[in-house]
Amino acid sequence: MTWEEFLSSQGGVIENGDTRGFAPHWQSHALQTGFVAPLTDLGLILATGEDAASFLHNQLSNDVEHLNATDVRRAAYCTPKGRMQASFLYWKNQQGIVLQLSRPLQPALQKRLQMFILRAKAKLLDINPEQIVLGLGGAAAAAVLQNWFPQLPAAVNTQVTNAAGSLLRLPDAEQHARFQWITSPELAQQAWATLSSQLQIVNTAAWRLTDIQAGIATILQSTQEQFVPQMVNFELIGGVNFKKGCYPGQEIVARSQYLGKLKRRMGLARIAAEQVLPGTEIFHSDDTSQPCGMVVNAEQEQAGSSLALVEMKLSDQQEGKLHLTSATGTEIALLPLPYEILDITQ
Repeated sequence: MTWEEFLSSQGGVIENGDTRGFAPHWQSHALQTGFVAPLTDLGLILATGEDAASFLHNQLSNDVEHLNATDVRRAAYCTPKGRMQASFLYWKNQQGIVLQLSRPLQPALQKRLQMFILRAKAKLLDINPEQIVLGLGGAAAAAVLQNWFPQLPAAVNTQVTNAAGSLLRLPDAEQHARFQWITSPELAQQAWATLSSQLQIVNTAAWRLTDIQAGIATILQSTQEQFVPQMVNFELIGGVNFKKGCYPGQEIVARSQYLGKLKRRMGLARIAAEQVLPGTEIFHSDDTSQPCGMVVNAEQEQAGSSLALVEMKLSDQQEGKLHLTSATGTEIALLPLPYEILDITQ
């Protein structure tokens, strides 16, 4: 039975890459007490070969050559103009380097990366049929995971690997630890009974909400080539290394960092609407003629409201009112991010 068939047998419904049909997270306290979500919206690429690390190092905004067996890192893949085509999470396993991104972006991005391999001894493989991703969080998640990983990752942005797969510890959301478990469809199906008896099974969107709570942006089809990494705080969460060598867009990204104070940033916001789409424009009360920013990611938080990451001018975040879609649209309330906005020059 494939992973998709198994999820369907358990009551899940996969629509446009998302798994739905399980308990909506806003109807319970699952994100605090303990949850597991099938992350069918994420795609996995495996880079193998002796030149895999150096090849990726020359393509991405972060250091790949010095990636060790326990590191979990983020990187942007940019156009020559410095605009993000994708946001990657990446780590090592026994076969090579795994790249994770929004699944709808994978076919075109993998094909584009393949074009630049040329004579490098590297291969890029689609491993979605062999590996699946589960997102786990809340107070009970760590104890449940010890059934398969007696030794949990020691710190945020680290991982452990054993016969059960790879377990990644990612930034906390609302003071609760979060993990991604990358494993085979067969083992995931075997583990389901234990997982579902001790954790609440929730839809894919629940994990994306915890990413938003953690202030972590994901580039989607609707937001491709809209942002330089700093616009979505990517260097603040470890996604840009300013000391590494060249990569597509590196000159623009470096210039944005060093020439003057950054004027655009991403903030956290609550919007009184249940359906907020990434890519939706934002307007400021002082200038109703043109948008001042854009929704980066958004997910329903509870009945009647959504939590969103929004990119805009810093000055527009400090005073006046913000509205969705138009100057008379739904009002947007800004909230504190879980990290400080700093101008980092490293």
